[in-house]
Order: sequence, then structure tokens, then C-alpha cells
Amino acid sequence: MQDILTTQEARINFYALISRLLISEVDEELLETIENDKNMMSFFPSYMKWNRRKELSKKDLLEQYLNVDFTNLFLLHMTPYESFYFREDQMMETAGENPVLQLFNEHDFRVDLGKARAVSVDHIGIEFEFMYMLCNSEKKALEANDIESAATIAQIQKDFLKEHLLEWAPMFLLNVKSEAGTALYFDIADLALEFMMSDYEYLNELIVDSKANYRV
Repeated sequence: MQDILTTQEARINFYALISRLLISEVDEELLETIENDKNMMSFFPSYMKWNRRKELSKKDLLEQYLNVDFTNLFLLHMTPYESFYFREDQMMETAGENPVLQLFNEHDFRVDLGKARAVSVDHIGIEFEFMYMLCNSEKKALEANDIESAATIAQIQKDFLKEHLLEWAPMFLLNVKSEAGTALYFDIADLALEFMMSDYEYLNELIVDSKANYRV
């Protein structure tokens, strides 16, 4: 069980970090946190070697490069919303008919769009945050030795990845990698893509025999 809980904590941390990076610009505090943690920094290899990072202050790096890149990628030139990839008219579904919103409501996941700086709940960063919330719930069930609930929550995560994130986010993230103007956002897209796919495989293996995998 301890191995499962350790893995679960790592999954929670990954979903929290990726969600934060995809939903809004980085700030000096977050950059400091990433750069001062060798393990975390290892997930950003291009950024680690990027000359601009070594030449400029955090403030100048943010103002001249990173914030500009985020704006270009997530606010101006690309569309980080699931409904854009599914609707024939390529419009975002912001109304109550959005299936993602309906799913969030079923699981009591509420989104403050103003705080998230998003126009619809099916923003890629919010969908990663939903996975973060589910992972937290699974961890609490495991700590309470409620194996049945933990397995049910794991299945919800797997289904959400399969039916939602994996259906469109890889295309978006590959485009981000292609269009990124900074090493950081190239690495962010690469990390999100690789983790999402590997986590789906992890969940798939876990759910095959959840009771055996969760057994102490």
C-alpha cells in the first residue's frame, strides 16, 4: 500500500504543477521553486540549458519572454479548449450543454472562470485540475482503506483521460511544442503530453486488478 500512496502523491504533484503551468503565466516565485528543486528542474531540460535563463533576471525573463510566449500560445494564437476540437464550427461551448461541465457538476467540481482566466470549463489547465482533484480523492480513500471507492475513482480518472483529455490535448500540446517561442513552454507541453499518456497506462494497469494492486 505504501508504494501505491507514494505513487499517488507523485501523481497529485504532477497534475497540480501541470495545471498551474497551463492555466496562467508563471511568476518569479514559481520559477524559483522549479529552479531550486533539482528533481523538478529535471523535467524541464530545454529550459535548464536555455541561455536566456542564465543571462536575464527573473523579472526581465518573465516580461520579455515567458509572459509573451504564454499570451501568444494560450490567449491569442491557439485555442486550449476541448469543445473547439469537437464542434464542427470550431466554436467553444461555454453554455450548460458542455459535457465537461456536466461531468464536473456530477463530481461536485466547481470552476471559477474569472480566477482561472478561462472562458469555458473545458480549458486544458482546468481539465488537468479536475484530474488533480480526483487523484486527491483517491488518495483519501486509500488512506481510509476504502479500496472500493479508490478503485471507482481511479476508473473515473481513466475514463476522463480516454474520453476527454486524450481525445484532443495531444494535438494541442504538439502544436504548443511546435509554436513555442521559449524553452520553458516547449518543456511544459512535452511534460504534460508525456505524463498524461504514461498516467493513462498506469491507470489501465492498476484497474485490471485493482484489489490486488491496492492490497497491503
